[in-house]
This record gives sequence, structure tokens and C-alpha cells, in this order.
Amino acid sequence: MDHRKEGESNLDWFERYVMNEIPIRLIRLSDMTFVERNNVKKHFRGSVPEDNPVQRGYWPSNFVKYAILSHRWLDDGEPTYEEMKSGTPAGVGYEKLKKFCEKAQEYNVEFAWSDTCCIDKTSGTELDESIRAMFRWYRNSEICIVHLAQTEIIEDMVDDEWMRRGWTLQELLAPVKMKLFNKHWMPMTGAADDKNLEATEVMKTLERATHIPLMDLSRFAPSPSKVDIRMRWAARRKTTRVEDVAYSLMGIFDVGLRITYGEGERAFCRLIEAILQGGNCSVFNWHGECADHHSSLAIPRSPQNFAGEAFTPVDWSAEPLEMTTTSLGLRVPLVVFPLLVTSFTSRGVSWAPMNDVSAECLLCPSIKIDFQCVSGDPNTAHYALGIVDYLLESGVQPQIRGRSTCFILRRERQYNWCSINICQPKPSDFIGLKTVSPPEHGYCSWKKVDGQSLITINLPNTPSESIFYVSRG
Repeated sequence: MDHRKEGESNLDWFERYVMNEIPIRLIRLSDMTFVERNNVKKHFRGSVPEDNPVQRGYWPSNFVKYAILSHRWLDDGEPTYEEMKSGTPAGVGYEKLKKFCEKAQEYNVEFAWSDTCCIDKTSGTELDESIRAMFRWYRNSEICIVHLAQTEIIEDMVDDEWMRRGWTLQELLAPVKMKLFNKHWMPMTGAADDKNLEATEVMKTLERATHIPLMDLSRFAPSPSKVDIRMRWAARRKTTRVEDVAYSLMGIFDVGLRITYGEGERAFCRLIEAILQGGNCSVFNWHGECADHHSSLAIPRSPQNFAGEAFTPVDWSAEPLEMTTTSLGLRVPLVVFPLLVTSFTSRGVSWAPMNDVSAECLLCPSIKIDFQCVSGDPNTAHYALGIVDYLLESGVQPQIRGRSTCFILRRERQYNWCSINICQPKPSDFIGLKTVSPPEHGYCSWKKVDGQSLITINLPNTPSESIFYVSRG
């Protein structure tokens, strides 16, 4: 929500809101023509009250009202910006637009917005702004009107394609008020607002169709948190352009990306990188194949990495983690508990090995872990648990809970091939320096075991919320 800045007058706040928080252009319902933000500003300026320290409570969004459309696009025939501007729209898509505008007028609004025709897609700058601001535009609308083109009765909603498209996820979550209409443009309920929890049947059907809890459907708060749960909501949805998988989720996670169509799956990598800045470890709670990222194996390929029958959401209540993306990968400080491998079985072919590993925690042998890794030999690698939800206060030892969330880590033995005699330096090669032989081997940095989601461990005979100080060693 757009808030008043300190010392800002009602009029200044109103003008800033119109120029930044509503769509670039709207359809004026009285004559079905476009109006730009300046025209909208002139239209509503008279409704701005004088500044009065006694009378407070002015919000621009309560006066600048417009309806917004959410729908599944037709394969072709949707009215375009160029057709609307020239006054030549026609066909099934335009009939849908007119129906939407008719319903919008029932909500006493004078303006409306539709993604098919209100964006000049020939302008890269306008398209970029529209995609990045779209969540806010839906959020700030007076009413979001949803057309379910494959639905007649409430039970049909579960199978409607609107429930399976990528962009309609934010169009479902962002609006404060929403009204659902079936394929014949008949209201799905008698309520003025179908996001009202009192509209029990339709809300419970939405919950069943989308797997999104009622409270999130009714009052969703965007943030880079609960990443694993929110990615699951998107996992069953599809977009026509692969980049839109990421772009349609920006508003949900309250992050911003530069729009670059043609970058392919790299867009989702950039989305995850932006979410990482929030420091919430649930972004790592995925499994399966990682993205083809230039430096990190900790980046998932898509929302599908967060789905699956065995998936368990992370109960994250710790402070944000310190995460840094470097040229060598993702850097995350962890509390490390070493593991002792108790059994190790290789299967698969030599060029694609899969290893089943069983291990126990050296510091607490009653904690036993079974996992899979795609490479490695317990004779040449170390394994460990990396606790992510620890607490760290300035000047104090790290603290862990009785119930903690962990990565499974691995580090490879790194042989020093220069230990061969012909590579050994001689003291005479250096002036005033005393040299020693290099060690036969060292170890690389700890890395997350590829394809493994986060796991939870419980310290034995310990309440889950108990706090323990651990040595930095």
C-alpha cells in the first residue's frame, strides 16, 4: 500500500499515487476510449480533500477507483492496443472486453483495465514497467473481475484452465476484492466480494483447486518468505513464455527484475537470486535437478523443484541468513555437525552414478540420516549437516534449537598433485625463505549435496524450542 510521506500534503500524495501506483492507461467506460494517467489525475483531483489536521484518514486508493480483468487469453482474437486506439476492435475477444466493462460499471467505477489491450507492447519501456508493476495494479484496483471461461457452476472451477495458468496466480492473490463470473458472465455467488470469507463455498473450492490456504486467498501479504510453500502454488501452473514463470512471481515475492525476453530459464535464476536477498532459508527447500547456473548448484530450475509427495515445508522462525552470491557460488555461514558414513551403496551406470548413503551424526549418534548423492566416495569425501536456522548475536556463540533445519553437506578431498618429487621446490630456489613440503591433500569447501531438500533434525530428549550455545570449533 502506498503511504503518505512525512510532510506531504493530500494533493501531493494523490498525484504521486496516480503517477506511480495505478496503470499507465485505463479504459474510460463511458466511451470505451483510453485515458492516460494525467487524464485520470484531472478527473479525480476534485475529490482530494483540503489538508485538515483534525480530519484524517484520506487515502488516494479510496477515491481513485478502477476495475481490472483477470481471464484466460484466447489463442487469438483478443483486442490489441493498436485496434483499441484506432477504434477497430472486433470479434469474440472484444465481446469479452465489453462484458467485463459492463460488469465493472455495476461497481460504480468509471475506469477499467485489461492486460490484452491497455499495454503498448511495442514499447519495451512500457512493457517492462507494466510487468513489474502489475501486482500493485491488481492490488490497488477497486474490484478484480474474473471470467472463468470453462466454468458454469462452482464445482467446475477446479478444472477451469484459469486455475492452471502462471499469471492468474498473482491475479488471484493480489486484489483486495474479487468477483467471479462463469462462462456466461453470470455471477458465481450472490456476494459483492467473493474474497470475503463468508462466501464459504466458493472460497473452499478455490482452496481445493489451488492448494492455497483460505487466509492467504483472502489476505495475501507479498514478501520473500515461505518460498517453498509459495513456489508449490506455482508448480502446477504453466506459462506460454518460459521467462514468464519468473516474471509472474515477482510481485508475490515482492522483488524486482529487469524484463528480458529471450533469456529463457535464466530469468528464474535471477528471481531466486533476488529472493535470496531476503535471507529466508526456505528458498533452499527443494529437490531434484539444479539450474544451469554459472556459479552455484543451490539454484533450482523451476517451481517444480518445490513440489512432490514427500515435500515438507520448512517452519522458519529464525532471523534472516547472511547470503552472498559470489563468483564461486552462494556463500552461507552454517553451524556444521560432521557425519560418519555407516553404509554406502552405488547404483546406476558409471557415467550417471547414484549413491545411497546412510550416516550418523558424530556429535549425536542417535541422529541418523539417509540420503542420496549423485557422485562421491566416502573414502575421499566428508559429509556433514549444516544447520541454517541458528541464532547469532554479536559477541556471543552461535545458538541452535532442539529442532533444527539443515542442509546435507559434502566436501571432496583435494589432492595436491604438486607433491610429486619433480614439483618439490628446493630451498636454494628462494632467498631467505625456509620452505616445507606441501600436504598430500586438503579439502574443498563444503557444498550442498546436489538435489537434496532441507531436512529437520531433533536433538534427543530435548524440547524443540530449547536453545543451546555451541562452540565455534
